[in-house]
Amino acid sequence: MSSPACLPPVTLEGEIVRLEPLTLAHAAALAEVGLHPELWRLQPEPVESADDMRRYVERALAGQAAGACLPFAIVRRADGQVIGTTRYMDIALPHKRLEIGATWLTPASQRSGANTEAKYLLLQHAFETIGIMRVVFKTEVTNLQSRQAILRIGGVEEGVFRKHLIAQSGRTRDMVYFAILDEDWPAAKARLLARLRRAP
Repeated sequence: MSSPACLPPVTLEGEIVRLEPLTLAHAAALAEVGLHPELWRLQPEPVESADDMRRYVERALAGQAAGACLPFAIVRRADGQVIGTTRYMDIALPHKRLEIGATWLTPASQRSGANTEAKYLLLQHAFETIGIMRVVFKTEVTNLQSRQAILRIGGVEEGVFRKHLIAQSGRTRDMVYFAILDEDWPAAKARLLARLRRAP
């Protein structure tokens, strides 16, 4: 198990977005833009109020303190607006493996190139700086939009884990696993850069 010092906070700069270390100071701005029911419909924990969002951020920071994740706020560079979050999670540095997940963006920021660039920045840092061999993505079987998005960036579908998670409501969740390996990264990188060149 990795220690908190293994993945120190880092800011990743792109043309469209900046990924900066998540802090409690982001909670209010996230609540202003992120209380859309459709964002949380397929998430394990609904976020319905500013207090819920603060607790969401606190849980992410507790995970970071335990060395389990490294959360980021997604900031739109054009105006400095916080538009979502993402994180490295399930970090297993001895095995050179981590997951990218817990990603959400405001509805207005979807299909804007922001998510594509955020994924590019995270993947580039994982493969080219940290030295990761395997980056995992997972999403619920019924989340077709997310599944298509992962495939578009080069994720390879590896299988379905049935009844893998239980939501707070008690509903069981079947999860689809995808991965990008270090040898996949050059082709995935070229694909992501091509998509970013076409971004609005």
